[in-house]
Amino acid sequence: MKQRPRIYYTEDQKALMWERWHKGESLQQIAQLFDRNHSSIQRILAETGGIQPVPRCRSGRALTLAEREEISRGLITGHSIRSIAMRLKRAPSTVSREVSRNGGSSDYRASLADHAAGDRALRPKICKLADNRKLAHLVAEKLQLQWSPEQIAGWLKCAYPDSEEYQVSHETIYRTLFVQTRGALKKELLGHLRRTRVMRRSRHHTQKTDNHGRIVDAVSISERPASAEDRAVPGHWEGDLLFGSSNSQIATLVERQTRYVMLVKVTGKDTETVVNGLIKHARQLPRELYKSLTWDRGKEMADHKRFTLATDIKVFFCDPQNPWQRGTNENTNGLVRQYIPKGIDLSDYSQAKLNAIARRLNERPRKTLNHETPAQRFNQTVASTG
Repeated sequence: MKQRPRIYYTEDQKALMWERWHKGESLQQIAQLFDRNHSSIQRILAETGGIQPVPRCRSGRALTLAEREEISRGLITGHSIRSIAMRLKRAPSTVSREVSRNGGSSDYRASLADHAAGDRALRPKICKLADNRKLAHLVAEKLQLQWSPEQIAGWLKCAYPDSEEYQVSHETIYRTLFVQTRGALKKELLGHLRRTRVMRRSRHHTQKTDNHGRIVDAVSISERPASAEDRAVPGHWEGDLLFGSSNSQIATLVERQTRYVMLVKVTGKDTETVVNGLIKHARQLPRELYKSLTWDRGKEMADHKRFTLATDIKVFFCDPQNPWQRGTNENTNGLVRQYIPKGIDLSDYSQAKLNAIARRLNERPRKTLNHETPAQRFNQTVASTG
């Protein structure tokens, strides 16, 4: 089979790639626009870690390609540097340096000189983290604790409120990680991010959602109290099953007001086993801190009436194919995946180990809590109800 020639994309084509990438399209979808394989597109986007580089703009004082072609023609026809400069209305020294740095009078070529000038002009601003190694060390230390760049940036503002030197935006941290030419944070630290991919993905990238069966006598989320919806009072939880390999799973629970996380070991996904585990967990909390539970349409909660009878906790269900209605829990599952990647056998995780992971999550500052931790907020709530 004859190998297809390598394609060289124009700047307009690259701009179209970035536009589609920002809209959340896959590499394969973008590749179809050019009748190429997805690896051809990935090569372009991966050069800067999935982050679109700032469009380059040459200085108005720089020589243009047309001027370089005029220099080349002048040299070929035997004109002097001074006469060429006079015709271009440039200083003779400007033309002399241009010719000298690009092979001299005999080897000067306009297109090669213009390309070389573009390469020499690649002088990006020094990254703040590369310029401040102490700050870079602080950021790397928190990344190793699985803190997100946004959590790190928020913590730095709180920890060093009067020191601009020790503050950095989360976007700068992301760019320094994904664009390795900045040279401030090691590529290995990417493995500590919630999503361990090597290219940054668009926030518009969509994920498939599960289509679960019907739950008998399910109470719709639309009937959930307003106090739960606006997070005015604590005690309203969201839950889901997180699956691993070998048909293993755990239950993830998060309190809507404080974002406090609890992980529950369950030995099976059948409704009896899951409901038994949730009943046992619910009895460990004060009644004031467990008023309702919102779940998706998974069959594991088919026996929700027994859960309510045993705990006096109301269960509400999301609308079919609308997991975003329990977005706090969906986000929490993403955080948990940082510690428990997909494909792991969850049956190997003891309740003590799950508790330790939950503790790590609860001790991380959250932007939505003004950079306090879920543990701080939850403990304040416990103290006020005690």
